[in-house]
Amino acid sequence: MHAIRRLDLGYFVRPASEVGGPEPRVEPVLAYLVHRPEGLLLFDTGIGAGDPETEAHYRPVRRPLPEALAAAGVGGADIDLVVNCHLHFDHCGGNPLLAGTPVLVQAAELAAARRGGYTIDALVDFPGADYRELDGETEVWPGVRILPTPGHTDGHQSLVVERPGGGAVVLAGQAYDFASEYGQAVLARRAAREGVAAPLPGYRAWLDRLAEYGPRRVLFAHDHAVWEPVVG
Repeated sequence: MHAIRRLDLGYFVRPASEVGGPEPRVEPVLAYLVHRPEGLLLFDTGIGAGDPETEAHYRPVRRPLPEALAAAGVGGADIDLVVNCHLHFDHCGGNPLLAGTPVLVQAAELAAARRGGYTIDALVDFPGADYRELDGETEVWPGVRILPTPGHTDGHQSLVVERPGGGAVVLAGQAYDFASEYGQAVLARRAAREGVAAPLPGYRAWLDRLAEYGPRRVLFAHDHAVWEPVVG
């Protein structure tokens, strides 16, 4: 089986002070199930329980991970691998429910989380945590590859899932907050490569590597919108 299913794990309210506008913004929290012949991979696990200050700041509304998995016809015991794009509390909140399941994470990201003041500590080194630390790009299964995509955090990573017919689906996590931001960066890269005169906006260097996979769909952790290239 080759399939990717999006999971709704709730939402939170980002304050206006972080949005840069007059109103707060409600953002979804999305995870992804990747079905492959080799097994079942879960990309991100939802919103963890925060301290009172964090709860008041973001006002999260959670959909429990077991409920979301059950709606997709699977249970926690069916998950073979967990990949977190990064270890902030709204991306790794369900990890303790999957104790004993290998969690693939960039070594730099895990080190940052363990220094404290980064996430909810109880979501990092919980009983049964089984981290597999990575140092850069890694092939997880044939046609499934972790690609470092630093920016939001130094250890941020995305998942590239190659399709049998060519091209790839990219689970980008929070590499960019929104599909529109990613699309703007792709166009900035195109303009630079086509020799458009400065000034031009910058773009993240890893977009060069990602382009080699010919992404056909790019999905995000906090945006329901999906980026797709213009064809024809």
